[in-house]
Amino acid sequence: GGFCFDSSEDIQLQKQFKALNVTDVHCASLLQTFLCVECDQHSADRTNTGNTPGTIPCLCTSASSAKLYQSKIDASSDLCTKLWNTCGNLSIYNSIFTQPRQENTDSSRVKLTDKCQSKKEFCKAFGGSPENKPACHINDGQLPNQGICIEKIGNGSYVSMAANPDGSDSIFLTSQKGIIWLATLPKEGSDGTLNIDKSRPFLDISDQVLFQSSLGLLSMALHPNFNKNGRFFVSFTCDKLQHSGCSGRCACNTEANCDPGNLGIDDGLLPCQYHNVVAEFSANSTRPKVTPARSANPLEVRRIFTMGLPSHDGHAGQILFGPEDGYLYYLVGDESQKDAPYRFSQNKKSVLGKILRIDVDKLPSAKKQEHNANLWGNYSIPKDNPNIEDKELLPEIWALGFHLIWRCSFDSERPSYFLCDDPGQTLFDEVNIITKGGNYGWPIYEGPFLHNQPNSSENTAIKPIFPVMGYNDPVVARKTGSASLIGGYTYRSNTDPCLFGRYLYTDVYANTVWVGTENPKKSGKFTSKRMPWRCAKDSPIQCNSKPGSHDAFIGYAFSFGEDNRKDVYLLASSGVYKIVHPSRCNFVCSKNTRSNTSVSHAPVSSSSSPRRRNLMIMEIIFYVLVTYVGYQLANQLNSCD
Repeated sequence: GGFCFDSSEDIQLQKQFKALNVTDVHCASLLQTFLCVECDQHSADRTNTGNTPGTIPCLCTSASSAKLYQSKIDASSDLCTKLWNTCGNLSIYNSIFTQPRQENTDSSRVKLTDKCQSKKEFCKAFGGSPENKPACHINDGQLPNQGICIEKIGNGSYVSMAANPDGSDSIFLTSQKGIIWLATLPKEGSDGTLNIDKSRPFLDISDQVLFQSSLGLLSMALHPNFNKNGRFFVSFTCDKLQHSGCSGRCACNTEANCDPGNLGIDDGLLPCQYHNVVAEFSANSTRPKVTPARSANPLEVRRIFTMGLPSHDGHAGQILFGPEDGYLYYLVGDESQKDAPYRFSQNKKSVLGKILRIDVDKLPSAKKQEHNANLWGNYSIPKDNPNIEDKELLPEIWALGFHLIWRCSFDSERPSYFLCDDPGQTLFDEVNIITKGGNYGWPIYEGPFLHNQPNSSENTAIKPIFPVMGYNDPVVARKTGSASLIGGYTYRSNTDPCLFGRYLYTDVYANTVWVGTENPKKSGKFTSKRMPWRCAKDSPIQCNSKPGSHDAFIGYAFSFGEDNRKDVYLLASSGVYKIVHPSRCNFVCSKNTRSNTSVSHAPVSSSSSPRRRNLMIMEIIFYVLVTYVGYQLANQLNSCD
């Protein structure tokens, strides 16, 4: 068998298997397989049933396992049935299918037939019932007596957030309608709220932006030297029939082996009527370090990238700069049609279903642009992009094989950890660690599963990189009402010490948050636990709660954000939320606050007020003065002796 990620866990499982003392080799092999499920990051936690840790094993039958969704699974080949047929009449020492008792039962011998009258009864008890909630879920066990505490600091709906790199408490918030706002975060412990002057937007290009469904102004990226040069970039969607400046090459083209004439009318739209755009703008300040810009020039400096969309939806659009290389990364989804008939994500000559990496500092000369007419705008290609090794790849491509990749982030302490979400179509929503030239499988694979291609030669044509986190869409949806996964950040704030170094992600419905833990460190192996959102009672703006629950109801989640202190925020349809100290929700974290360059955030008492804090400050000043005067008097008395 395989090994667990933790050597101590592996030794414990080996001891448990040896203690069973099973002489039948076929039964022993099945029991070993079952025990080793503990080591599979994509399997169910075999000791979890529902929301609370169980005391009996949980077997994933073919009806409740994620493997149900791979085609042509023999109904009689599930683990539960095999165990019953192979081990049912064998006496097993220290049976793992025996409920723990008060007295010592280590030496007891038990048959499965002693516990259950039939295979149906056994599989219902230990395998989950397909008619009811499945007992087995992928990486979604709740941590007991834990949750993530949040406070609501602002109203309004925003799709992305960027911290002002000047080190201040100001942030940029983007509205999908086409407006960017410069906002100020409340001071720590002030009980304040988000400060936005709605009469003065930082940038308003709503007259150019097509706003509907998942289209609109989707992302903003500040140049690494924004404080000095004022350059920033915006990703948005436009309609060429509504705006004369909305024009570019169609992503369905001859090079990609696609004929726009064969696309037909999509929901009343012409092929490539809608375009994805990345444009450069400039802040209105000639000396940003002296007078920080409060607004931007609405006229584009240059059009970086323009691409016609084969269909009307599902084309992502986030842009972000690499913290070490300074290049611009651009997330592009596939054509979003069911089962991806054009296979754009695997087509090395298509930009769809890819992460692109371009250089926006070294712009090509007119001569180079003429030589390389296939570029999508004004940019150059980094010399170390993957097409150096794979000449079939378009030069812009950094990684491929994505479905609807939406949000990515670099770990601020380990920039090589570039984590991205990718919501699946029907089977699996995933989180991936992105590597240079990596192929993440879609549409041949959806997460770790084959996507309706059981006998296709495509299966062996690629070497997919499987996700490090995620969940089985249908199984988890039935349990939590979840939808498309929303990627977040590796938490690097001191505010909640128990979250430090863990990756946070949620889903569109925001019913829960998943916390991913790498174990062992630097292994690339993650396990995820599901935790509830809970709103602090002293939240500056009161949160709504779910009916009959203390959990926070925050509407639809759009994105996460991170400020200069590395505090993490959730942007939702109902407002802006900040992760705060767990004690404000009566959660307990036994870990001490890390000491680093960021500010330690103490919980704010519900009785705090400006007047109360002023009184406390006066008391401290009075105490210092009394101490100082006493010290001086003591020195004078000593000098008289």
